[in-house]
Amino acid sequence: MLERVINLRARYPVMSQPLLSSASLQMPPASNVGVLSAAASGLDQFITRQGGDLDLVFGRAGIDPEQLRHPTLSLALPNYCDVLEEAARQSGCDNFGLRYGQQFQPRDLGLLGYVGLFSDTLEEALKNFAGAFPYHQHSTLIRLVDCGECYRFDYQVRHGAILDRRQDAELTLGMALNLLRHVLGPQWAPRAVAFEHERPEEWHEHGDAFGAPVQFGRPCNFMLVPKGDVQGKPMPERDPNLLFLFQDVIHRLGAGANAPSLLEELGTQVRLALSEGEPCLERIAERLEMTPAGLQRRLREQGLCFSQVVERTRRELALHYLRRRQRPISELAPLLGYSETSAFSRAFRRWFGVSPRQWRGEER
Repeated sequence: MLERVINLRARYPVMSQPLLSSASLQMPPASNVGVLSAAASGLDQFITRQGGDLDLVFGRAGIDPEQLRHPTLSLALPNYCDVLEEAARQSGCDNFGLRYGQQFQPRDLGLLGYVGLFSDTLEEALKNFAGAFPYHQHSTLIRLVDCGECYRFDYQVRHGAILDRRQDAELTLGMALNLLRHVLGPQWAPRAVAFEHERPEEWHEHGDAFGAPVQFGRPCNFMLVPKGDVQGKPMPERDPNLLFLFQDVIHRLGAGANAPSLLEELGTQVRLALSEGEPCLERIAERLEMTPAGLQRRLREQGLCFSQVVERTRRELALHYLRRRQRPISELAPLLGYSETSAFSRAFRRWFGVSPRQWRGEER
């Protein structure tokens, strides 16, 4: 087995950096606490091709470019999402994540990509990809849902500190698309695609990239994959021994990460609940597998109460939506759990001393 792994570069010459070596098999790997840097494979070259300033983009995102040379090093997930958003802004390429994802091949994903490639069939590749993803990237929802004739591939970053994640979402669905097209050909298209962010200005490019209807403003990012397209389709590089080995390594890399803090998990649940109205303490405590009294006690230990967390989350989201400018102010109230725009306006004036319209005008 060891000899086969060491010779992977000869078998797959496209690998620019060795994923595994005799040394890495003898030493316990460092834990992945965010996202493996293989997720940014070739990012520096792609930023340059789009006309971006590498030093400026990486500097503002707080990422050392040297980390990208080592596919099993860990990047903080907020920094990773930031570098994609900053690259889009600085290069002037609003669809940066979409385009980066379209050229991102499975092998570029390092351990995770090879978990898919070494699977027996394309259906198993999708399942193994989704199963290994939480070890590749933390604080993220990813699942393959059986919807009858189709599988629904769901994806959503759920890190409490990340609000801007459009570029990451478009990149990740592009990565999954290319795993499918690796077997089914470049013309294959999913049944449908959806994103949680609002429709961007150059939204027609999304339909062209995926070859399918694309919806925006949905609760979760997803791609619908007909079962008949993936069942019984053999993977060209299938290898059960290497699959087992790569699954083992990625599990060991991701298993030692620290769990999200209570406030991070609570903030995520509050944000998800706001679109449904006023967040309910009892319901959110249940999602966190706690009793309402237990959750309140934990918050008191940190000098907080549930209503303070809800208000703080609303403030963060209000500024986020106002900066993005895709939605008129009249549409923001329900996104923040308010039944009326007047209630949102009163709360905003209490927080910042000006109306939402004044704040947005001063930000121009």
